[in-house]
Amino acid sequence: MTASDEAQYEGPVRRIRRTVMILGTAGTIVVSIVFGLRTGAGFLVCAVASFFTVWRQQRIVESLGPSNSRRRLPVLRFMLQFGLLAAAGYVIVKYLEVNRLAAVSGLLVAGIAVILEIIYELIYGTA
Repeated sequence: MTASDEAQYEGPVRRIRRTVMILGTAGTIVVSIVFGLRTGAGFLVCAVASFFTVWRQQRIVESLGPSNSRRRLPVLRFMLQFGLLAAAGYVIVKYLEVNRLAAVSGLLVAGIAVILEIIYELIYGTA
């Protein structure tokens, strides 16, 4: 990967991470004001999990390159991390009694950030 390829890759990744943080923070504030602190906290926890998912996916993609000397992520380790994330989501919704809609909305923050990045690239991107 050349330096220009790395720069072309790092820009969108940086914007997606920043957008996830902005949407998570703004969403937490709005949800807390409208629905209460417990629901806002549930949204925040799920938005943080969404950010962790973006970070984890970035690490997985970076480990796939042929020129990269990083060790490949074993499938078992990935499955374990995904299982722990699912278990944490279950505990948040079931035992902390967080609104399910707020939890799902928090988890969708990364998807919204990616869609916004696609729109940004369609408008401002170079071919």
